[in-house]
Parts: sequence; structure tokens; C-alpha cells
Amino acid sequence: MNQETTIRNASLLLSPTSRGARLARLLATEQLRAWGLPLDPAEQIVAELATNAATHGRVPGRDFRLTLYVVGGTLRIEVTDTRGDRLPHPTQPAPDATTGRGLLVVEALADRWGVTPGPHPRKTVWAEVDVPR
Repeated sequence: MNQETTIRNASLLLSPTSRGARLARLLATEQLRAWGLPLDPAEQIVAELATNAATHGRVPGRDFRLTLYVVGGTLRIEVTDTRGDRLPHPTQPAPDATTGRGLLVVEALADRWGVTPGPHPRKTVWAEVDVPR
């Protein structure tokens, strides 16, 4: 089979702050529009992963990286921070809690997701979404 696969990618460093997390979502939205891809659910996944990086992966003076890849029919969202010692895992927050649902949202919206450790001191939390070709 001689089928051409289009590969697209974008990557940027952002400050580990709430402003950096918002900027990650906005820039990802613009990139997805430029690629002609649907914003939903990728926009929400980026928002959750970037917020987690700014909240739980924050090390003063070290940025986090947002990377978007499209290979064939898969959009891969990666957020890399410098807190490899803190691996994320979904938790069940109390019903009245105002935080703690980010990974549950990612788990519900993504077709696949996971965590890749390293290189030290980093970790990458990734999510994949099947998109129309």
C-alpha cells in the first residue's frame, strides 16, 4: 500500500502559571483551526493537562512544553514538565471539591492517555484523540 501520511506538529514552551495554561489552550485552539481539525475535545484536554503542569508540575524558573502532533488520523497532545517525581493519577474527589477532576476529564475525553517518564527530571503526560482524515 502506497498511501501518503501527513505529519504535522507544533511545540512551544510556556510559563508554569495559570496565564501559561490559558495561553496553551488558546494557542492550541489556533493551531487546530489552522490544521482544519475539530476543537472538541482537544481544547479541553489541553486546558486540563496544561493546568496540571502549571499547578502540580511547577518548578520556579522552569517552563512546561506543549506539543501537538497529527499523524494520520491521530492527534497527540503532550505536556512535559520538570516534576518527574510527581506522576499523575486520576483520583475521585469529594462531591463538593472544586478541584481534582482534571485527569478524570482527560480520561473521559481522550481515546488514549498516559504518562511517559524522563529524561530526568521530566515527565510527559499525553493524550490521543482520533480525528477525521
